Amino acid sequence: MTQSTPGAGWSFTEPGQEVTVPVPTAADGGPVGHAIFRLARLHRMFAGRLLRRIGLHPGQELVMMQLWELGAQRQADLVRLMDSDAATMTRTVRRLEQAGFVSRRPSPTDRRVSLIESTAAGHALRREVERSWSRLEELVAGDLSDDERVEALRTLERLECNLVRAADPMGATKTPASQERFPAHR
Repeated sequence: MTQSTPGAGWSFTEPGQEVTVPVPTAADGGPVGHAIFRLARLHRMFAGRLLRRIGLHPGQELVMMQLWELGAQRQADLVRLMDSDAATMTRTVRRLEQAGFVSRRPSPTDRRVSLIESTAAGHALRREVERSWSRLEELVAGDLSDDERVEALRTLERLECNLVRAADPMGATKTPASQERFPAHR
């Protein structure tokens, strides 16, 4: 891997490869952060392209995944599960509801609470969402060996843990979901 010209920022690319966003020298103090920014931007762009075909926007499929996996949920539980904020979840659920992918119904135990659940149209999306995520995985990690994929996951999880610890220095926050789901990758 090579470093770009001094004064032009850091870039660790193979010869003949180009970074998608020039790394400004002001980012020299944060090359990992800048690389994450670039990767996240591209990941969201490709996810958007794949999901648009089935009538979803990035992030909406994650809500649908939770509903498919767990069944009907209170909106407050979706906020917690998605590590989101209430306003963003309200907009997401409203848009999914307008598209016919989710519906609200009163909770049988607390009439003050509505439960969000996938509709038949929402359930019909599952196979296409799974295909979109598989395609996205091929685009992101297609040429990585199995060992490189495991190491990439391990590194990403460590980076996530670093940020979780920084956000909660007293340790009150739970372990990131990825660590709970993939304990072997620690």
